[in-house]
Amino acid sequence: MNPASGVVSRAVDLCGSAERRGEAVDWALARRLAHDLASPAAARAVPLDSAVGRILAAPVRAAVPLPGFDNAAMDGYAVHGPGPWQVVDRVLAGCTRLPASLTDGTAVEIATGAPVPRGTDRVVPYEAADRRGDTVSAPPDERRHVRRRGEYARPEQVLVPAGARVTPPVVGLAAAVGLDRLTVHPRPRLRVIVSGNELVTSGRPGWGRVRDAIGPMLHPLLASWGAEMLDSRLVGDEPDWFAAAVADSIGEADVTVVCGASSVGPADGLHRTLERLSATVHVDGVACRPGHPQVLTQLGPRWLVGLPGNPYAALVGALTLVEPLLAGLTGASLPDAEPVPLRDTLAPDHRRTRILPVRWSAGAVRLVQGDQPGFLGGAAVADGFAVVPPGWCGDERVGLLRLPS
Repeated sequence: MNPASGVVSRAVDLCGSAERRGEAVDWALARRLAHDLASPAAARAVPLDSAVGRILAAPVRAAVPLPGFDNAAMDGYAVHGPGPWQVVDRVLAGCTRLPASLTDGTAVEIATGAPVPRGTDRVVPYEAADRRGDTVSAPPDERRHVRRRGEYARPEQVLVPAGARVTPPVVGLAAAVGLDRLTVHPRPRLRVIVSGNELVTSGRPGWGRVRDAIGPMLHPLLASWGAEMLDSRLVGDEPDWFAAAVADSIGEADVTVVCGASSVGPADGLHRTLERLSATVHVDGVACRPGHPQVLTQLGPRWLVGLPGNPYAALVGALTLVEPLLAGLTGASLPDAEPVPLRDTLAPDHRRTRILPVRWSAGAVRLVQGDQPGFLGGAAVADGFAVVPPGWCGDERVGLLRLPS
């Protein structure tokens, strides 16, 4: 465990008041803790078609040389000597025999990727060649258009380091150098629990009811951050029902994200449930706006993150704690907040970090209207989210967080 965790990891009376739980954790520190406290599970080798999006636990090493044999980089003629040349054969890609060696003044017609004969000085592209019958001539050219064996990769050469994310080109490269599997960190299994008696999941909500916006938003977002999503569950605020749902999820999921019960209101049962489960609390409240009532806890190897019940505040909480936690659990580095200029003015807030939706405009970002905790209008049209530190007065740059496209 990271030594810095002692700053905020504490055994607290979870049924006590907010004051007894201590001061809220600085936003940047909470994010760093969520990443550094997490460790990936044991690495495993998976087929190439299952590796995309995961983090390499071992480097990609070439199993064979690339190219595996000297071959033509252009369609044309493999030639020996200064020319003109007599065409004596034709070689196509897929040929598994070594063509006869060229002697001075001879050539073979050749396709891109086909093995070149021994003695090949260069490949003359069709567009540079003048063929009359079986005789080919071409002006001198220093370009050889021949790819030599092992020119791109040698056996056991590291091509992609451990810690890199597996992208489609990484998979293609692995296949090209003879690999069928890659060693990666596993995806943590994650469940989202959204709490609230007022919530409905489809149709137009009746009077006194509210459509759940958090579950549909978080499910694809957390999957894009590397989680293996189990499901999203809607539970009521009744203490026993809520506690049973949380305990059941912790027994199955590596990470449980609970939305809507992390504050101290009469219907917020997360803290009471965590006390029953003897959870270790690392973060209980983050000094940010919106999204203050966030909780990061650990139960043995399992993790639970509590997020606010308002949709935009829940999104801010996910960016604050869930994204870095998943990065740590999958072996990825902590996502950086890109420094950018913010062209708008804000009244100083000396206590809290503000997370605000913004759009790019003329090399800087501008605020987008609609950053209320219960409204996703600004987030829906934003290019990213400005991280405005406490006391910001407009002189220094702000951080920019982005969502996956």
